[in-house]
Amino acid sequence: MKRNHIFFNRIFGVVAAFSLTAPACTKNFEKINTDPNGLWEKDLKGDYALYGGPFNQIQLSIHQYTPDWQYQLQQNLNADIWSGYMMTPVNFANNVNNTNYAMVDGWNDRIWLTAYGNVMSPALAVIQRAKADNFPNFEAWGLILKVMAMHRVSDFFGPIVYTKFGTINADGSVTYDSQQEAYTAFFKDLDDAQAKLAPYAEDANAPLAFGRFDLVYGGSYVKWMKFLNSLRLRLAIRIAKADPAKAKAEAEKALSNSFGVIETNAEDFIIDSKTITNPLNIISNNWLDINMGAPMESFLTGYSDPRLPIYFQPATDAAFAGQYRGIRSGIQMLDENTYLNFSRLGNLGTKTPMLTAAETWFLRAEAKLNGWADGGVASIKEAYEKGIQLSFSQWGLSNAAFDAYKVSTAKPKPYVDPKNAVNNVPAGSPVLSTVSPLWNEAGTTAEKREQILTQKWLAIYPESCEAWAEFRRTGYPKLFPVVVNNSNGVVPTGEFIKRVNFVISERENNQGGYQGAVQKLGGADNINTRLWWNVP
Repeated sequence: MKRNHIFFNRIFGVVAAFSLTAPACTKNFEKINTDPNGLWEKDLKGDYALYGGPFNQIQLSIHQYTPDWQYQLQQNLNADIWSGYMMTPVNFANNVNNTNYAMVDGWNDRIWLTAYGNVMSPALAVIQRAKADNFPNFEAWGLILKVMAMHRVSDFFGPIVYTKFGTINADGSVTYDSQQEAYTAFFKDLDDAQAKLAPYAEDANAPLAFGRFDLVYGGSYVKWMKFLNSLRLRLAIRIAKADPAKAKAEAEKALSNSFGVIETNAEDFIIDSKTITNPLNIISNNWLDINMGAPMESFLTGYSDPRLPIYFQPATDAAFAGQYRGIRSGIQMLDENTYLNFSRLGNLGTKTPMLTAAETWFLRAEAKLNGWADGGVASIKEAYEKGIQLSFSQWGLSNAAFDAYKVSTAKPKPYVDPKNAVNNVPAGSPVLSTVSPLWNEAGTTAEKREQILTQKWLAIYPESCEAWAEFRRTGYPKLFPVVVNNSNGVVPTGEFIKRVNFVISERENNQGGYQGAVQKLGGADNINTRLWWNVP
């Protein structure tokens, strides 16, 4: 345990130093945008390798597969915890860190650096090359993956460098898009990709040029079109409060497209490295740095959810061995042993689910709740139950298990911390959910939305970036606020973190861009300023 943490601290120092000197969209743009991997004609002749070679890195870096410490910084010590899915048993930085809203810039820089260095830069280079050489299929593929990666970055920070990436101003700065501008550009890029990819998807004899580079669909154009439509639907739902008309138009465009959206698990967008284990396996079971979160214990045990032993392992603490125990986030963590043997994560193998049929059916349920047109769904209940059923199926559970679950009137359990009662969430607490799996047709719109979002949250585990974004957008599922709030009053007591402040490298190396980004944010550059789509 100590050895791994010593290694982590050394890496942390390297990351902090790198964040001060890395390009991060402000330096050496010509090099970044013309030679992302040092792979060009002399190395990549034939078999589309010139265009497809960088896509392996691009796909793996949306969710940083390797090295494991980069994923720990990119997603695990932020969204994995803020989503309610997980919590660390370790008192990093003497218990003054992201988990209790004391932002560790050297951790959070990795969210930005990985996206721009490993996804945005090579994607833009491939898009430009494919466009110049008239390979619209690879151009479309690059556009789709760019949107997939960068909407996640925007959902952390708000304004991002997107449409002006690769363009340096006279003063050496790079201009940010507001989040609204970025989302508009996302939809435009999806339009462009759709127009370019559709002819290939419509042609049953089109060569599967993506084949050996595609870690998701083996080169299937039809499945990529379904994913594109599902991604459009996800983004449309996200902006439903901020721009209802645009949201409705984009959602209905996705739902009416002839290729449809992801409907079965055979169409799930799951990145499979084939050889590299999901970093969560290493972080939880080797380093012992991450465990089940308290909200997951409350919902999964309260519902007697059969996904529980798949998602997590029983605790090994002698006092309650064999039980499932989660750790509440933002608690006083005095040492690295007290919570060490609470439930660790189940084995995720080499796969990372990122947009599944279950999520898409819950998106359709909410779209139907919003009154948007969807000819493929008869009722909100149908889409809601289909989402649960597809999640169960995804994890290898039977239809019989689903049939029993969908009529359950069970409620989440109060949370009891066996180590410190200060962290308990008792029955009757306003932060303890009271919704059941059984669909409540007589419920209010708010109650129905809570049911949809609660089951969606359980279904899309462990995709925490999406779970955290949806919690901020809707307030569902009900999560437990931090017990120790080290934000120095920035986040009011009882409230939740709303974003990540802009990274060190941008504040120091892109001053002009940074100042413009703060203006476009519409509030202070801190963790309590709402994102554009996060309308109260």
